[in-house]
Amino acid sequence: MGNPHILVIPYPAQGHIIPLMVLSQCLARNGFRITFVNSESNHQLIRNASASNDYLDNQIHLVSIPDGLQSSEDRNKPGKSSEAILRVMPGKVEELIEEINSSDSDKISCVLADQSIGWALEIAEKKGIRRAAFCPAAAAQLVLGFSIPKLIEEGIMDEHGTPTKEQIIRLSPAMPAMNTAKFVWACLGNKEAQKNIFGLMVKNNKAMKLTDWLLCNSTYELEPEAFNLAPQILPIGPISASNRQEDSVGNFWSEDSTCLQWLDQQPQHSVIYVAFGSLTIFHPTQFQELAIGLELSNRPFLWVVRPDTSKEKNDGFLEEFQDRVGNRGKMVSWAPQQKVLAHPSVACFVSHCGWNSTTEGVSNGIPFLCWPYFADQFLNQSYICDIWKTGLGLNRDQNGMITRGEVVNKLEKLLRTGEFKTRALDLKEIVINSVKESSGSSYQNFKNFVKWMKE
Repeated sequence: MGNPHILVIPYPAQGHIIPLMVLSQCLARNGFRITFVNSESNHQLIRNASASNDYLDNQIHLVSIPDGLQSSEDRNKPGKSSEAILRVMPGKVEELIEEINSSDSDKISCVLADQSIGWALEIAEKKGIRRAAFCPAAAAQLVLGFSIPKLIEEGIMDEHGTPTKEQIIRLSPAMPAMNTAKFVWACLGNKEAQKNIFGLMVKNNKAMKLTDWLLCNSTYELEPEAFNLAPQILPIGPISASNRQEDSVGNFWSEDSTCLQWLDQQPQHSVIYVAFGSLTIFHPTQFQELAIGLELSNRPFLWVVRPDTSKEKNDGFLEEFQDRVGNRGKMVSWAPQQKVLAHPSVACFVSHCGWNSTTEGVSNGIPFLCWPYFADQFLNQSYICDIWKTGLGLNRDQNGMITRGEVVNKLEKLLRTGEFKTRALDLKEIVINSVKESSGSSYQNFKNFVKWMKE
């Protein structure tokens, strides 16, 4: 019958696409045919950013469907994007499956869908196709979603997901602390967005009952209590640790590899790496406070500054800033992050704490300075600072600003002694062992999944 054909469907956002693309590479190496579905706009971004489309096409067949959104601005609004995705994409995915399955030789064997789009699993079930879900976030985030009925029953929030009061809770004593105001659906500052995201999570809980496999980009050793609370979640990550030698795939922007040559010229464990993912946007004053904090640290730094990092253009400020710091500071619009974090010159990671960045930092033994922006990033900070103790958080002043002084002080505290680095290296060893061939727990789960797909 030939090799199984897997239809892979991510939620259409950078942080969801990259780990599913890497997982697709791993599956392709095991002999599977992969069709990877992106929205039209993301498909074009990935095409434009890929140094070699042949490399992708030889392993993964990329296809695109409309996402129902008119502008990139709408795509960066979680509530608006989730509503449009739910309205438009299911019908387009169903049409795509019908088109592929009309061929006698190339039928879809399995739908592998992002856990946050449960409707894809419903379509697969309706068509009698095997199903697997993949969570690109921490298992703890999934457990929080599964806990929604209990949180409502206990009066922690109402049936619309609105917290009854701001408080710190733990789903169990060994789980990371969670601020109810920072729940992934409640921290958006917009009631309509909250309603859409919360409704999607409730629907996804039902859809998860339709899946044959619920895979997660994590490992037992990073989150033992989360996996105890939800044993149906099977960790196969960190995906980044199992794919360390490959070029990165799925980026929306072209990587500027000149930063690697710049890193080669810096002393070992000296460089502050600063990157806030694909969605973080700074108020201009906050952007400048961060810049001046890096300048005052008197340490070399590599800073990823996307063209849309700040709400206003900072060209004049940045030119003067670059003149002052000279070659001590390197700024790029997008970096080959895996290679940067693996570089011996890097001392720490100033991060928004997205789960991909978190696991990449952990897999390379890097201490963190945590600057979460929204969604699950606050939960990930709690893991880094409170559970693993491999990083520090930043405190805001009375105006809600993280000042230059706070940046300097926390960097000094993080790097002054070797305690954070020691713990980070210990955690790295544990995580790398989890993806080791033959003996790693994540590797074994992945091999069992591959075996099931070939049955």
